[in-house]
Amino acid sequence: MAHADQKYIEALLHNNHLLINEIYSRFAPKVVSFVCKNNGSEPEARDLIQEVLLIIYDQAKTKNLQLTCPFDAYFFLICKRKWYSILQKKYRNRVTEEPVTGFIAESVEEQVEETALFEEKNKLFETVFEKLGNACKELLKLTFSISSMEEVAKKLGVSYGYARKKKSLCIAQLTKWVRESSAYNQLKNY
Repeated sequence: MAHADQKYIEALLHNNHLLINEIYSRFAPKVVSFVCKNNGSEPEARDLIQEVLLIIYDQAKTKNLQLTCPFDAYFFLICKRKWYSILQKKYRNRVTEEPVTGFIAESVEEQVEETALFEEKNKLFETVFEKLGNACKELLKLTFSISSMEEVAKKLGVSYGYARKKKSLCIAQLTKWVRESSAYNQLKNY
């Protein structure tokens, strides 16, 4: 079953300007920050984002791409790998022989394998997440989208201390179920 963020893939396919703008406003700043912290500039980051969106569009059009993880994670992973590839080419063509540090050169096959592993981990997380009670699911979903626990507590109508304690218990239960699953052991040994 496709992830709820499949809507962003559909937006790219059908040129939905509203959702495409949302991709830029929600997900691009993280990529720009990453590129700027890793020997790049903002214009290079913007070019990278354009290129990756075209790659995702092509995957959706030619390979019927179905997201099984959040769009943010998928998008960022591809941007990160693509940026490392660009850096590798950039530094390979330098005149000096200074070693390039800060990234791992990977083949396309390794990138595909890592993306597949990432998707499998997300499937496991989603499966186990669904076993949680509604209160835990609601709390954790809010903490994924709201950075401030004070805001989460306010939105749920509970005290800050209760929200923190409940989050800790929910994460502990989620972690326990993940580690107990047979899929976890297979992915761990992947």
